[in-house]
Amino acid sequence: QVQLVESGGGLVQAGGSLRLSCAASGRTFSNYVMGWFRQAPGKEREFVAAISRSAGSTNYADSVKGRFTISRDNAKNTVYLQMNSLKPEDTAVYYCAGSPLIVLTNRAPLYEYWGQGTQVTVSS
Repeated sequence: QVQLVESGGGLVQAGGSLRLSCAASGRTFSNYVMGWFRQAPGKEREFVAAISRSAGSTNYADSVKGRFTISRDNAKNTVYLQMNSLKPEDTAVYYCAGSPLIVLTNRAPLYEYWGQGTQVTVSS
């Protein structure tokens, strides 16, 4: 079992930045691909970014490429999402998730563990 707790959400103006953190406890953190997903009101949950176990590979949704950066610190059992140049359409609840797969994936059903989410609101 892996427990995930997100933090760092909040209200920010368009063009601003936020850094989300996700602290993991339980099983060995470095054994999991980690991802970030988001869900806006009335919309389906969508993939944002993923990072490999060793942090050697990353993958991003086209909508956030060049603005968001995913990273991880296996010594601290934490994954981060640095969000720059935020837009109102980035407003959503952001979730971190862990997958036992070896390869990166953007498919939510392949992630086994989920945090409770943190709200990000971007005002125009």
